Amino acid sequence: MRASSADRGSETSESRPFIFAYNGVRMLSRLALVLLTVLSTLLLAPAFAQDAPVNPTWPSGSAQPPRPPVRRRPASDEPSPTIKVNVKLVNVFASVADADGAPYAGLQREDFRIYEDGVEQKLAVFERESELPLSIAMALDTSMSTRKDLPLEIASARKFAHTLLRPVDFITLYQFSTYVSQALPFTNDERRLDFALNHLRTGAATALYDAIYLSAQSLERRQGRKVLVLITDGGDTASKTDYQEAVRAAQIAEAIIYSIIMVPIEADAGRDTGGEHALIQLSRDTGGKFYYATSLTQLDDAFRQIDEELRTQYLLAYYPISRVGNEFRRIRVEVTDQAKQRAARELYVRNRAGYYNSKIE
Repeated sequence: MRASSADRGSETSESRPFIFAYNGVRMLSRLALVLLTVLSTLLLAPAFAQDAPVNPTWPSGSAQPPRPPVRRRPASDEPSPTIKVNVKLVNVFASVADADGAPYAGLQREDFRIYEDGVEQKLAVFERESELPLSIAMALDTSMSTRKDLPLEIASARKFAHTLLRPVDFITLYQFSTYVSQALPFTNDERRLDFALNHLRTGAATALYDAIYLSAQSLERRQGRKVLVLITDGGDTASKTDYQEAVRAAQIAEAIIYSIIMVPIEADAGRDTGGEHALIQLSRDTGGKFYYATSLTQLDDAFRQIDEELRTQYLLAYYPISRVGNEFRRIRVEVTDQAKQRAARELYVRNRAGYYNSKIE
């Protein structure tokens, strides 16, 4: 049976509250969903930021972000220059000779005493030097004042190098007159040395201290024993470096200087005795020795003595007991009385005067 229109109207009126309630619930659900989505986005944004690519492209086009501005301390907080002390093994090459100047090679570790600024140090290393490699810088005076003696100097220097050099040793050659130039870089090739010696150039003036300074700098980077052999008349007329700068460079390089002073005529009024005395002091301060030569025979004898001494040196090394002190530390080496008694002779030690141990940073 069909429902009457009155019945349908009554049914529709009764269902409207339910429809309105249902629609309200749907709208609230949608609104809640939207709010939940917004909140989730806000909460998860930092996490997504952490997962960003490792190398993002920044506005400047660089693969790295712009550096933050440097925060500087106030001027009053800036650190002032301080002296840093290098605590390192100090190497001392010692030559021991008797009263006649003959090298003495029979000593042991216990026969030596070593002092720094008057304080005895404990030896950490003791070695005989006959086997240690040599780096030799040979500097020849080619100025006008030595020109007539230059052929003798070259002949004697060649003989010395050929006699002394072993496969582990290296030599470099400097020539100095008005200017200083390296005629041969470090090599143990005797043919290259001979070629360089045969092609030295002469000049008018003498830049002796410049030659010492530059030769010492080339030795500073070398390992093992470092020796500077100077052949000159002792005059200096053109150097930009002064004596003190030359001495410091040699001491920093730990170079032992042997000076062969050419004196063609002993009573020559033109001799630079001041320059000669400077070379003598320089040789003593670095643990080396000086020689006078007026002929080829004396030149050869000087080179022979240098050769003998280099083969009989001792290496004494220690770690300084004190970490503070003067910038220049003075070194003194002594041979014990017991060693002198065993040798049945007086023994004398030569070594460098000291070393520079601090720097301003």
